[in-house]
Amino acid sequence: MAATLDPSAPLPDAFEAWLLWLATQRRASPLTLIAYRAGLHALLRLAEGRAVETLEPQDIRRFVARLHGEGLQGRSIARHLSSWRGLYRWLIRQHGLRANPALGVRPPKSPATLPRVLSPEQANALLDPEAQDLLEVRDIAIFELFYSSGLRASEVASLDVEGGLDLDEGMVTVAGKRNRTRSVPVGSRAIAALRQWLAARARIARAGEPALFVTRTGGRLTAAGIASRLGHRARLLGLGVHVHPHMLRHSFASHLLQSSGDLRAVQELLGHASIRSTQVYTHLDFQHLAKVYDVAHPRARKR
Repeated sequence: MAATLDPSAPLPDAFEAWLLWLATQRRASPLTLIAYRAGLHALLRLAEGRAVETLEPQDIRRFVARLHGEGLQGRSIARHLSSWRGLYRWLIRQHGLRANPALGVRPPKSPATLPRVLSPEQANALLDPEAQDLLEVRDIAIFELFYSSGLRASEVASLDVEGGLDLDEGMVTVAGKRNRTRSVPVGSRAIAALRQWLAARARIARAGEPALFVTRTGGRLTAAGIASRLGHRARLLGLGVHVHPHMLRHSFASHLLQSSGDLRAVQELLGHASIRSTQVYTHLDFQHLAKVYDVAHPRARKR
């Protein structure tokens, strides 16, 4: 197995400069920076003291094979390779390095995994029960917004009372990955839940707090806090499945595609830069159709 490394351990100055540039100029997300930092630590470990400027493509291919042999999955190796390619591009621009040895090196293929989604019945079971207290009023507004508009947890957590949410127009505008802004519709159920929350929000929000969703102490509710509350509600209602914010986003996309068949529209609503990211939901839709076939077709039913 690979040796564990302290993800907060300092890196060489050039590495830290590149990560700082990503954070400030490219507005990379905290999770991306954490993943890239781990990739750079892995590169240093595999180089075993050699200067990264002296590495050749065959070295990078050998590192990939070693990571795979250590049990790292293809997706994780791909993230490491992405961080290495980015670092070398930076070194070429800023330090005159001649070539990028990670360019063209491919990770091993990972078995395809489909996102888990709730059935429409499970989604209704999660959202339909009425709130029992003020925090549940807030939570239902959040979860209705997830399922209505396909937002990410970070996008919901960053929403403010002023700006972003227009209930009269039934639209919400958010800044997604790489600070790309998109506007998506908000459904009637979500609008009703959000109006109920806004009417009660002042009872716990701190004076001057801009966040739309706040904690019991009045500060901004974080993405981690949202995930914790969603998991708690799913357990409380006995859904029998671990529910997280991205599952509601997946469910939104899958159910919308099943109803509309419009892949491009789903891509726009999710804020995917590439249609390839959205195409995974076509596989989910095919699974749904296959189940319908197995149940309904007279030649598919078991005698």
